[in-house]
Amino acid sequence: MNELEVIYEDNHVLVVYKQPGILSQEDHTKDLDLVNMAKKYLKEKYQKPGNVYVGLVHRLDRMTSGVLVLAKTSKAASRLSEQMKKGQFNKKYYVIVHGKTNDYGILENKLLKDEKKNKSFVTNSPNGKLASLEYRRLSTFSHKNDLFSLIDVKLNTGRHHQIRVQFNHINHPLYGDTKYGNDKVKSYEKFFLCAYSLEFIHPTTKQLMHFSIQPKDSIFQIAITKNK
Repeated sequence: MNELEVIYEDNHVLVVYKQPGILSQEDHTKDLDLVNMAKKYLKEKYQKPGNVYVGLVHRLDRMTSGVLVLAKTSKAASRLSEQMKKGQFNKKYYVIVHGKTNDYGILENKLLKDEKKNKSFVTNSPNGKLASLEYRRLSTFSHKNDLFSLIDVKLNTGRHHQIRVQFNHINHPLYGDTKYGNDKVKSYEKFFLCAYSLEFIHPTTKQLMHFSIQPKDSIFQIAITKNK
């Protein structure tokens, strides 16, 4: 887990696979995080003295796995961050939820974040921020005597814990998500959410960059097999 998994690298960007359980950026726990892993990787690979620059452009939650792009220069970080603000990143996720969902759907809710609890809620408050996603059910399967669905999600917004909150709100909590799940959710070691696809415009060449992966967790493999 201490080795950085590099998918693509050039002079401006570093695209990596984030394993579940690793922080995107260091927090108060001082646990292993992707930014410091990337700095160590670049420092050792290029034998750089002193500090190494790595810009975090977007994040994945600690237990979420998948594709993430880091900036190797401040110019790249600034341009990629601007794309993020304009909604020009195209991010897709595989997620496993309880029960059988509709074949297709659009979820739109207002979300409010509780900073103290590090948790977001669906709200009718005018202070809530719009959260929007589209989803498609790929397969439904039985596992450990429960029924689950493999869902393909396209995010239209990037709100805090958005996928987890919105699917729990329609009574399809994520497999293993005890933080947001209802009484359907059993206490598994983790929930199953993988950012399998990422598209962005390269900050200097302006080329459209697309990266995708296959989830590594065995439960995803079972679900994907059912989809074939």
